[in-house]
Amino acid sequence: MIAEVRATRFVTPLREGGSLPGIIEADDLGTYVCKFRGAGQGLKVLVAEVIVGELARRLTLRVPELRAVWLDPIIGRYEADEEVQELLTKSVGLNLGIDFLPGSFGWTASHRLDPAEAARILWLDAFTANVDRSWRNPNVLIWHKQLWLIDHGASLYFHHGWPNGADHPERFAQQPYDADDHLFTSHRSGVPAAHAELAPLITSELLSTVLAEVPEEWLEPVPGRDGPDGVRQAYQDYLLARLAAADRWLPVPSESVESTR
Repeated sequence: MIAEVRATRFVTPLREGGSLPGIIEADDLGTYVCKFRGAGQGLKVLVAEVIVGELARRLTLRVPELRAVWLDPIIGRYEADEEVQELLTKSVGLNLGIDFLPGSFGWTASHRLDPAEAARILWLDAFTANVDRSWRNPNVLIWHKQLWLIDHGASLYFHHGWPNGADHPERFAQQPYDADDHLFTSHRSGVPAAHAELAPLITSELLSTVLAEVPEEWLEPVPGRDGPDGVRQAYQDYLLARLAAADRWLPVPSESVESTR
């Protein structure tokens, strides 16, 4: 799984998001944005973060390093903010750490953009059904003059209510992706080329490698699937089914649809 570190200090909460992430320091001397297992969205958000983030990394998109962060009860014991203390107490165990990029800032339209990279990001978000990369909430950072992708917890919506266990991926596979509000919607014309480049890379072997990065204890039981390996297989089945139905969800100009089939 993703490398494990142990939190040594809670630094400060980040109140921009609804899940109340926070900055922590860890025993590897790293500083991380920590997303907590005790937050209202639950463990599935952490699972989506790892699956989509590690998939993006293997498709050569830039994502901060991810860590499984072990949180001891003592970390929250002396926290003065009652809301934060309650969250830390609920989050004892493994949480998700995202490498803190010092000096990074949110993307704006003034930043020079590689059209091919923008199209690849749009393709990935459409493939994983990520609804949280809009002009209102870009979830793209600029660090050392390059784009870095963050916050993928809103992807893979199907796992919040596996239909009939996990044996019917058809609905997710064929669900259209509404790119009208996407940060890079103006780069739809590049999506067919991005699809031709990236789709062949999404193999069973690649997905198995990515899914192995998810800590076992975050994989909540799914009816009809036996243990963590069965849950991982369910994710793989859903993603491969969606890949096979790309003509239903690719956010491309209408005249390009036929060329993607």
